Formats: sequence, structure tokens, C-alpha cells
Amino acid sequence: MKLHLADTKNRYALTGYGTGYLSVNGIRYEQPLVVTPDQAPVPWPVADFDALDIAAFSLLIATRPDIVVLGTGPAQRFATATAFRPLIEAGIGLEMMSTPAACRTYNILMSEGRHVVAAMFLP
Repeated sequence: MKLHLADTKNRYALTGYGTGYLSVNGIRYEQPLVVTPDQAPVPWPVADFDALDIAAFSLLIATRPDIVVLGTGPAQRFATATAFRPLIEAGIGLEMMSTPAACRTYNILMSEGRHVVAAMFLP
């Protein structure tokens, strides 16, 4: 599916997704990603949802987000509180949803000027 956002103002937006890929500003990626509004996307070194642990969430704190949007894959899943404890301790919000929903949510929050980070598994 291709997503449209009215005005990204030179920011990094999720512009599409499908089985096995995500697109950021029209560039296709085929691995889990960390996407922020102001920096080029980087691979997220977490193989899949079942590999989520404290280290995976600790990597996201360095970007100093207000909120993390976690795209859990084709369906919504929930990580354990133990795994995302670093976010809790840092006072960072976390929303977990399917990757398609997370793409839309990230774009909305980013367009509102929120400091959001998307941690995305492939749909």
C-alpha cells in the first residue's frame, strides 16, 4: 500500500509498505527499521518480534523521543513490560500496533511536530 502525507517538509515519512518491505520517502527497505523525522532510517538489529528484549528498546532511547511507535508486523502483538522497561524508566511513551497502523500513526505524529520514533518490523 502506498501512503500519502500532505507535507513532510524534508522529514522522513513512511510512504509505503507491503509484504516484506517498508518505504521511507519512496526508498524501499527490506529489514526492520528505526525511523525518526530528522535522521535517515537505520536498520533495527532485532530479527523479529520474538527477539524483543531490553537491549532492543534501550537502543531507541538514544534518539530521545517523546513516544515510540512499535510496528509489530502484520498483526498487533504486545511486548512484555520487562522488555520495554527502559522506556518506562525514561518516561517515554510506547504504542504497539500492527505495522500498517504504526506507519499511519507515525506519519500523523510526525506531521504534528511530535518527536516520535518508529521501530518497525516488516508487515
